[in-house]
Amino acid sequence: MTPIIHLEKIEKSYFMGKQAIPVLKGITLDILKNDYVALMGPSGSGKSTLMNILGCLDSPTAGQYILNGQDVSKMEDDDLADVRNKEIGFVFQQFNLLPRLSAAENVALPLVYAGISRKRRMEIALEMLDKVGLADRSHHKPNEMSGGQNQRVAIARALVNDPSLILADEPTGNLDTKTSIEIMEIFGKIQSGGNTVVLVTHEEDIANHAHRIVRLRDGVIETDRRNEHPAIAMAH
Repeated sequence: MTPIIHLEKIEKSYFMGKQAIPVLKGITLDILKNDYVALMGPSGSGKSTLMNILGCLDSPTAGQYILNGQDVSKMEDDDLADVRNKEIGFVFQQFNLLPRLSAAENVALPLVYAGISRKRRMEIALEMLDKVGLADRSHHKPNEMSGGQNQRVAIARALVNDPSLILADEPTGNLDTKTSIEIMEIFGKIQSGGNTVVLVTHEEDIANHAHRIVRLRDGVIETDRRNEHPAIAMAH
């Protein structure tokens, strides 16, 4: 099976004056289609840098990154932006919703750039909101909803382009425990529906929902193991 993500000896350094500061020191990693991976590591381990490279928000200094058959490591910014819009759905800790738009309009936003008619955009947005259990909130604006509901809207928006990869960066960072479990339940459903999910978190109990846990330390992979008993959030 061809991996959806293939990283070969990925390095990333930042320059302070003339001095190179290495952050990633040769990361080799394969992630298969429909995998559910948690990336963990202490502050300064390189997990955010790796997340940015996986999300085509940044390019490696050295090494190769193949995403869904395309070598994205050498791409120019315009092409990277294109790959990002088509292949990747992002979910962030901050939700990043536009306050003046309704839930459905926020979800439909990526489709505007894809040149899809307004009627069809709204149909797809409603389908996605239904997937995350928010069909009845489609007209509500972000300030009329709870943090957990806003995160569901953000997840629906990430799904709307039918991306090959869902990247979630500390998606439960601003949520209480009960809401976090509900959000993790949604990611579980998304993954069992055929999506590939990569989650960045520093919380063990959140990582424990994933099927595979990759730990970084000092810019290298420390451990990469299958999670034999992922936490299944209990339905209430």
